[in-house]
Amino acid sequence: QVQLVESGGGLVQAGGSLRLSCAASGPTFVGYAMGWFRQAPGKEREFVAAISWSGGNTHHADSVKGRFTISRDNAKNTVYLQMNGLKPGDTAVYYCTAESRGGWSDSRSWHYWGQGTQVTASS
Repeated sequence: QVQLVESGGGLVQAGGSLRLSCAASGPTFVGYAMGWFRQAPGKEREFVAAISWSGGNTHHADSVKGRFTISRDNAKNTVYLQMNGLKPGDTAVYYCTAESRGGWSDSRSWHYWGQGTQVTASS
C-alpha cells in the first residue's frame, strides 16, 4: 500500500512561486510514475503534470507549460512541483498521485492519491 503526503501549499500573490512536495511511503513504490492534479471549487479534477519512474519522461498540461516543472528524487521517495508565475486561475487543491495504469492525463488511470494541499494565488 502506497501512502502519499503533500506539503508546500499556501497563499501567494499573483506572479509568486511555490514548490509542492509529495512524500511517498510503502514497499511497492518502486517503478511508479507519479503526477499532480488539481481541483478548483465547482470544477472537475484536472491534470497538471506527470513524470516517469526514471524522470526521463515528463508531461505538463498546456495551461502550466513554461511555468510549472515536475521533478522527482527517488532516493527520497519524493516528487516535486515547482510553480512559478502563479495566476489566480491556478487556485485549487493540488493532489499527488502514483501508479498510472493508462493515459497520464486521465485521473481514472491513477491508483493512489494524497489528501491534497491548498494553493491560493491572489490578484
